[in-house]
Amino acid sequence: MAIQVINPGTNLNTVPTPAAVALASNYIDFTSAATKGWGQQYVPDLMAKEAEVFGNRSVSGFLEQVGAEEAMQADRVVWSEQGRLHLSYTGLVSGTGVITIAEDIDGNSVDATGEAGHGVRVGDTVIVSKAGTSGATVKCYVSDVTALAVTVLPYSVATLVTHANIAAGNTVSLFVYGSEFAKGQEGRTGSNSPTFKSYSNKPIIMKDLFEVSGSDASQIGWVEVSGEEGQSGYLWYLKAAGDTKARFTDYCEMAMIEAELTNTTASSTVPVDGSEGLFAAITDRGNVSYGSTAFAMTDFDAILKEFDKQGAIEEYMMFLDRTMALQIDDMLAGLGNNASGSAYGVFDNDEDMALNLGFSGFRRGSYDFYKTDWKYLNDKSTRGGVVDGQIDGAGAGDIEGVFVPAGVSSVYDQNLGKNLKRPFLHVRYRASQADNRKFKTWTTGSVGATTSALDAMQMHMLTERCLVVQGANNFMMLRG
Repeated sequence: MAIQVINPGTNLNTVPTPAAVALASNYIDFTSAATKGWGQQYVPDLMAKEAEVFGNRSVSGFLEQVGAEEAMQADRVVWSEQGRLHLSYTGLVSGTGVITIAEDIDGNSVDATGEAGHGVRVGDTVIVSKAGTSGATVKCYVSDVTALAVTVLPYSVATLVTHANIAAGNTVSLFVYGSEFAKGQEGRTGSNSPTFKSYSNKPIIMKDLFEVSGSDASQIGWVEVSGEEGQSGYLWYLKAAGDTKARFTDYCEMAMIEAELTNTTASSTVPVDGSEGLFAAITDRGNVSYGSTAFAMTDFDAILKEFDKQGAIEEYMMFLDRTMALQIDDMLAGLGNNASGSAYGVFDNDEDMALNLGFSGFRRGSYDFYKTDWKYLNDKSTRGGVVDGQIDGAGAGDIEGVFVPAGVSSVYDQNLGKNLKRPFLHVRYRASQADNRKFKTWTTGSVGATTSALDAMQMHMLTERCLVVQGANNFMMLRG
């Protein structure tokens, strides 16, 4: 039997087959110029599964671990924090041995009136100290006080300035450790009232929008997806809506971390007031450690000494970027090293297990620390993409981590009029019986339930919230 040879036409093969069989005679020649330069021989092989090339792209979750959320109904949240129990000040020594009080031990200025004055009284016994290589420590009796100065009489020398290492103009610190009165001497003539510090913050309104036209909404193209907002299965245009919501959820947390109050003196162009985020609160009221190129135990011990000065909270969570996390791992691993390398068994390793040089927690002194990576500081599209030394002015260095105290703090809530225990970090959002603005969404447009003449679907998102950082003096920020 002779084989029939088919001679296809110039532009289009005209011999179809009754079955879906790929033959040389039944496909469109997409390579010819006459068919507009199409390059596929067959219909493309569609991979319906969306490739997850960035893993979990969300950077939120920090506040869920260390904070809480609570509703508010006012334009501002106000809270008060306890002052120090003991009296401690710094000041300048005059030629007569009088110490002019400048500020308290936390750097708050002391003035002549109101609660900002000092609390030293006649009859107090104090320790006066001068720092430095030629320092001195002198125990004294307070013989006279004025609004801004105290006169002290040393127990061991004639006057303060006759001490070998203290002279007029020196800066000294003093703290009250007791009192002493002679027989028959009258008692106190004044009392010290407890002091507190009042702080406030205001919520910011955040918004986002997703829009798809009516035509695109009716042109269904299915893609198998899995997303940060729990999307799983096949979606069409709602995949983009899910990504928009996931991004806005991240913004809700990132804004609480990065928010800044508008400096009305320096900026006359910003039309909003701003808010105080975590980094701003720590910079203003907390502690900042500028690290060296290699974080060592001496650096860590210096941080512990600062915590000792602030209240000695025993448990801390360390949220670190990759560089600092590895430096702390190396620091801890180095404690078990010998001349030939890592000591066998230091990390409970056996011969069938690779050496584990990662640490999730440890104890130093009287403190417990729990270490975790903070994706927000590592992700290239967020803080991980910030160049060293380019933040908040020259030489500031990038943020490498924060120490967050665990547990709760006791504060006086001026709105409720009572003491409450809350986490050191918590988010306040606007809500009432009429409207909850914690995370509000609504849909408008002509797609689905028609609400306007707009030939599109618009999904609106809104939140109104602020972060309350209580006891910021117990927080520590690590900068490169």
